[in-house]
Amino acid sequence: MTLQELRIVFMGTPDFAVASLDALVQAGCNIVGVITAPDKPAGRGMKMTESAVKKYAVEKGLHLLQPEKLKNPVFIEELRALQADLQIVVAFRMLPEIVWNMPPLGTVNLHGSLLPQYRGAAPIHWAVINGERQTGVTTFKLKHEIDTGDILLQKSFPIGEEETTGEVHDRMKMIGADLLVQTVKGLAEGSLQKIDQSAMVKGELSILKHAPKLFTENCQVNWNDEATKIHNLIRGLSPFPGALSTLDGKILKIYRATKELVAHTQPAGKVLSDGKTFLKFACADGYIHIKDLQLEGKKRMLVEDFLRGYRLP
Repeated sequence: MTLQELRIVFMGTPDFAVASLDALVQAGCNIVGVITAPDKPAGRGMKMTESAVKKYAVEKGLHLLQPEKLKNPVFIEELRALQADLQIVVAFRMLPEIVWNMPPLGTVNLHGSLLPQYRGAAPIHWAVINGERQTGVTTFKLKHEIDTGDILLQKSFPIGEEETTGEVHDRMKMIGADLLVQTVKGLAEGSLQKIDQSAMVKGELSILKHAPKLFTENCQVNWNDEATKIHNLIRGLSPFPGALSTLDGKILKIYRATKELVAHTQPAGKVLSDGKTFLKFACADGYIHIKDLQLEGKKRMLVEDFLRGYRLP
């Protein structure tokens, strides 16, 4: 079967998924349907907002479905009528078996880590939070257990010492899109060799690192920690949801910072500033210099702009 003959249904919602969908379209793939989230109210005016994938699909004239429930019999019949040979999932919700097991070639997922490491909802965040110097993308076949299906292809790339999750995300979506096209070509040609993840979870990989959904408690900065750990947490939570602390009794969200490793006698969490150019917090083995922040009730801004209009206690 050729790439153009392969009937593909694509499922995705955010901007991350658009890069993959566009790469498939540009490669000449036959996208017979696009599944994305229903429109939902957002913003102060609660205006109905379309997903990034919907906007792209409409622009390209692709057949679009927006089911509220994936087990709805009407949706199942609409999906079956598309007669897909293959389904592709990128940044979408969990699929029921009746959906992922429908096409003859199964359903392929693009995941933002080098599986089996960092299975879960937030693989990019946790890789940066844990100070990894390398991450990657994986294409694999869906099965019952989340992120455990047979691996098809993988591509690794480095994480810079100062890179944030947002910056890794933006590079990853392009690298992942290319890998996905390679995967579809391999499936069409029948040239891919599947790798059983259970066979990989041995030896050094027996200690798996997970990537669960982030909650508020994961975002709190502990100034008793070492500077490198705090710096990685701030990078890993930027730009969303943001690392959290307090300043003058108000919630402080930190988006970017640098670390200074130096011995000192200041108590952990002590705030130091010249009121003009720097704002830093003492930690176990040095200081964290805040560069980009947002104080409760104010806009996000650079530290110099913040200090210009704020009097520290």
